Amino acid sequence: MQQESVFIEDQGHQLHLRHIYKNTGGAPILMVHGAIENGRIFYNEQGKGLGCYLAEQGFDVYVMDLRGRGLSTPLINAESDYGQYEAITHDIPLLIDYVFNQTGQTMHLVSHSWGGVLVASVLARHSENLAKVRSNLCFGTKRSITIGGFEKLLKVDLFYNRIAPKLAKRKGFLDAIKYNIGADNETKKSLAHSIRWVNKGPWHDPLDGFDYQSAASDIIWPPTWHLTGINDSILGNQIDVKYFIEETKNSNAKFSLLAKRNGNAIDYGHIDILTSPKAIKDHFPIITDWLQQH
Repeated sequence: MQQESVFIEDQGHQLHLRHIYKNTGGAPILMVHGAIENGRIFYNEQGKGLGCYLAEQGFDVYVMDLRGRGLSTPLINAESDYGQYEAITHDIPLLIDYVFNQTGQTMHLVSHSWGGVLVASVLARHSENLAKVRSNLCFGTKRSITIGGFEKLLKVDLFYNRIAPKLAKRKGFLDAIKYNIGADNETKKSLAHSIRWVNKGPWHDPLDGFDYQSAASDIIWPPTWHLTGINDSILGNQIDVKYFIEETKNSNAKFSLLAKRNGNAIDYGHIDILTSPKAIKDHFPIITDWLQQH
C-alpha cells in the first residue's frame, strides 16, 4: 500500500488530499472529515484507519483536509475569513471534480460527522455532482441536535453555543487544539454557521438563504448508508441521524446502529466507530461489501 500527499492550488490556498492506494484503477473514494477534526480520522502513516483498510481492499482512496485544516495551508488563523459556505459551494465540488478527472470514474463519498452534512449540502445544491457519485456513506452524521438532557445542556447549549463563540472572538478563531476539544481548529464563520444548523431550524444557508431542504427533495440521491454507534449520545445520536435522513428526503438511505445487542463487538461511540481496532473485523468488512455492490 502506498500513501502520498497531493496539493491543489486554489485562490491562495493549498487543499490537501491524502492519496492511499494499493493498485491503481480501483473504484475511487473521496473521504470528508467533520468539524474540529481533519482527514486523519480516516488514516495514519502506519496504515491504520478506514481509508487505509479500504485501500488494502483495492479501492483508490483520497482523503481531504478541508480548507485550513490538516495539511491544507495556510492553517486557520485570525485572518481566515471563510466558513462552511466556501466548503459547500467551492472546495468540496472542486475536489470531487479532481478525483473524477484524475481517475475517470464515478466515486464513493465517505464522511464522518459534520462532513456528511457538508456532502449532503453539496449534492443538494450542486446536483450536477450526482452524476459523479456511486454511493454516499456517513458515520455519525446529524445536522440538528433535537434530543435534550444534561449532556446536551452542558456540551451544546453551554459550551458550543455560548463559550466557543467567545473563545473564537477573543483569538479570531476557535483554537480547538489548544483547548483539547478537537483534532483541528475552526474559523469564526464555520463555527457560527454550524451553530445555526445544530440548533434545530430550517436547513437554509446562513449566508445566502439557499433552501437545501427544498433542493434535497428534488434530487435522486445515490445509495446512502448512515451508521452510528449506540454510545454516540450527542454528536451522532441515532434519533438525530434518523431525523437528518428524513430531512434529506432520501428514500435510498438505510440506517444501522452499531451495538452489542445488534451483533457488534462493542458499543461504538462517535470516534471509535472509525478508530477502534475491533472495527477492522466488525463493520469494516461489511462496509467493503456494500461499497463493492455499488
